[in-house]
Amino acid sequence: MQNATSLRSALADAAFQAYLEAVIRLPPDVMRVIERAAAAETNPVARGEFANILVNLKEAERLGVPLCQDTGVPVVYLTVPPDLPFTQELYDAVADGIRRATEEVPLRPNVVHPLTRKNTGDNTGLGMPAVHVKPGDRLTVTVLPKGAGAENMSRIAMLLPSQKNQIESFIVETVLLAGGKPCPPVIVGVGIGGTFDSAAALAKEALLLPVDTMDEDEERVCSAINKLGIGPMGLGGNTTALAVKIQIAWCHTASLPVAVNVQCWANRHATVEVKR
Repeated sequence: MQNATSLRSALADAAFQAYLEAVIRLPPDVMRVIERAAAAETNPVARGEFANILVNLKEAERLGVPLCQDTGVPVVYLTVPPDLPFTQELYDAVADGIRRATEEVPLRPNVVHPLTRKNTGDNTGLGMPAVHVKPGDRLTVTVLPKGAGAENMSRIAMLLPSQKNQIESFIVETVLLAGGKPCPPVIVGVGIGGTFDSAAALAKEALLLPVDTMDEDEERVCSAINKLGIGPMGLGGNTTALAVKIQIAWCHTASLPVAVNVQCWANRHATVEVKR
């Protein structure tokens, strides 16, 4: 068992490495859906936009630099094994890694006070990084950088149980209202059920699921979104959404929360295991 100092250092290193990996290259499943959509696109302008995206990705990896100027805010997921004490030290270690990544990658300092807009300069602050913890067999850290263009287009609705048939239209409407602002083609995370806050958490976590496969419901909603014709960068085309991923939780008998977390085509995330 590591002592507290060495564990903090190892977890900080893992958080740094995960952020570095996430902002430079996309996961293989995300690359597959982008390449698949690019090959299937028939709109000439949209084909050009896909070509730009693919060149952007190639150059980011070649140069070892972030693939987008908005390196997001740090959304972090930890899995903690049963033999590891759950303490403030874990949060502090993640923050250490985020500060290092901000300086060394480098990352754009995006984290500000919500009212005064004071910038800490290191992408940490009250409630940042946003750390979500779950039990697991191993200590792992997953970083999901979330840019504002897509995040700002996300929505939540507290539907009534009798409005179950409005779920799909709410998701599609969310993408329609977003238009070209979230840098489509988008990936759409959906949370259904739980409570007001847990539905939003489910929707964001859905972005971590493999996007190169969809079940029947996800395929149907994705197809409905693509009929909007918004297309890459909002310039028209066959592909407005690359994928839709849905997670559910049981909820109160009198409510039906539905959250939609919009993600741009750059669905960046990476996971690093902490060696102990």
